[in-house]
Amino acid sequence: MPDLETTLIPPGLAERLRTARYVAVLTGAGISAESGIPTFRDPQSGLWANYRPEDLATPAAFRANPRLVWEWYAWRRAAVAGVVPNAGHRALVEIEARVPHFLLLTQNVDGLHQAAGSHAVVELHGNIRRVKCFDRGHAVATWAEAGDVPPLCPLCGSPLRPAVVWFGESLPADALARAADAIARCDLFLALGTSLRVEPAASLPADALARGATVLILNREVADRVAPPLYQINGLAGTVLPALLEAAWPEMAGSGSRS
Repeated sequence: MPDLETTLIPPGLAERLRTARYVAVLTGAGISAESGIPTFRDPQSGLWANYRPEDLATPAAFRANPRLVWEWYAWRRAAVAGVVPNAGHRALVEIEARVPHFLLLTQNVDGLHQAAGSHAVVELHGNIRRVKCFDRGHAVATWAEAGDVPPLCPLCGSPLRPAVVWFGESLPADALARAADAIARCDLFLALGTSLRVEPAASLPADALARGATVLILNREVADRVAPPLYQINGLAGTVLPALLEAAWPEMAGSGSRS
């Protein structure tokens, strides 16, 4: 017998997932928050309580005080180092394995989707675990520890910075191209844990709807709504996605995907 969570999946949505040929997904900070990573809007703590993230995540801030910005990102990297994927991340791995075509677009920079086992991932905002140089964008894996903060690029001597997209910077052109291709081709689009306030990602659900896709918007800020082809669910990815999987593929019940 299906459990209560499974029975609360809106009628028709599980069938749309089970029969989908191309599933495109957009994830935001909400799915990472379920693993314990604070969202960008959450108040900072400790030494960083007097700073706004928006004031530390810009090229101008780095030019003005590169040590401060580097040390803040070092603190953030340490904060995510021991975090593990949750049931929402793992459910997306299961979906990728079961549909013919799949692409996961994420606004998150923590690498948890890859840690969970997702393969077709496009990082719209980069990855906090990687670095590049400020002046020329050289991707750098290792560097000499010479006491410089931030360290210097071994290729050109430019200061190193996190390989993320800061306020005022453009998203990578190749990431935008892959997102546009996914929107043009998908028949099911899932927007998970994102407030849909930051462009251009914010327009993706509407673009998918306009092209004939079924769209699910799942976060804690929307009201529940069933108006096919648009579904809205106020909930958590770690709860709703495993239930949706079990509704679409009942043989998965009891597989442990919720743990």
